[in-house]
Amino acid sequence: MNWGIFEGLLSGVNKYSTAFGRIWLSLVFIFRVLVYLVTAERVWNDDHKDFDCNTLQPGCSNVCFDEFFPVSHVRLWALQLILVTCPSLLVVMHVAYRKARERKHQEAVGEDGGRLYLNPGKKRGGLWWTYVCSLVFKAGVDAVFLYVFHSFYPKYTLPSVVKCRAAPCPNTVDCFISKPSEKNIFTLFMVTTAAVCILLNLVELAYLLGKRCRECRAARRARVAGASCCKQDDLLSGDLIFLGSDTPPPLLPDCPRDHVKKTVL
Repeated sequence: MNWGIFEGLLSGVNKYSTAFGRIWLSLVFIFRVLVYLVTAERVWNDDHKDFDCNTLQPGCSNVCFDEFFPVSHVRLWALQLILVTCPSLLVVMHVAYRKARERKHQEAVGEDGGRLYLNPGKKRGGLWWTYVCSLVFKAGVDAVFLYVFHSFYPKYTLPSVVKCRAAPCPNTVDCFISKPSEKNIFTLFMVTTAAVCILLNLVELAYLLGKRCRECRAARRARVAGASCCKQDDLLSGDLIFLGSDTPPPLLPDCPRDHVKKTVL
């Protein structure tokens, strides 16, 4: 698979991500994609060829290998990396859609006709929801794959010897995995980086939600302050308050009353 094209597509995500999102993207490419391309594929390229069983029964080694390795680590990691980075591509596509819509609006009404988006890449409205949903999806994908790995390989480790009783093996045979220690090291490394990525997604999600709550509270206080100012301006427009009398007497322009006081609030 050509991961260079995939990396080029995701490089634009940095422009629309928070600081936590940039750290997550760097972690994915440096500690997951790079390790996958440079080392993981080479470590697992001989897993079937060097899987030996102490029997010469035809088909026994293949059946035992399929029973213990229902899905290859490398293929699971490839699928995980593809699914976990696709939501970031959706964010880039959403920004591109906004830019195209803004360009068409400018061509239709001109520069003096206003703008649909002051900043198409700013996380507001639908783009904010797209970004938040992408964080939830990425964290969920990593969590699901960690569970799948644990269900296939308990404790994420591979034993040196496995017992196989599947047909057509004549009896219980011992099968030996190639380079189990090396594979365990890379498996634990990939599992740890996936857990760190989940933590970064949750931290970024909490940051975005907290920032939105603060903005909503600030906007609410601004509206309340604006309403209070408007009410005060209405009172300052010349309301009359009569003191010294329960029922204010009528005011005649040419016959002022001494016991009526005009107070401007």
